[in-house]
Amino acid sequence: MDGLMEFRTEDGARVVVEGVESETGARLVSRGGSPVLAARTFEGALDGVRAAAESALRVFRDGSLKPDTVELEFGVKLSAETGAVIAKGAAEGHLVVKLSWSPERSRPVPEPPQSASADSGRS
Repeated sequence: MDGLMEFRTEDGARVVVEGVESETGARLVSRGGSPVLAARTFEGALDGVRAAAESALRVFRDGSLKPDTVELEFGVKLSAETGAVIAKGAAEGHLVVKLSWSPERSRPVPEPPQSASADSGRS
């Protein structure tokens, strides 16, 4: 059964998310149908995902590929106790990486200079 979790942002705003419970292990429990209060701030819950994104960006930007843009997509599950977890997708972990390069802008090719001696012999 899915339950609601309440996170607070660092500036005090309330963020309520739907949590997915596993078949085994701990269960989200609340009284009166109100959301379970998370142990961390919303930003704190996302710290691990941010660190993973920074690390992945470093790998793709600093390599020999040198893409113009890097897009990362993480599936994220939120837990009241552990914060954000990179969600399991079709594979064991969910991470989509898109790299793109812009075509080089076409630069005009300069024409070779014409020599004066070639022109003077044609008159």
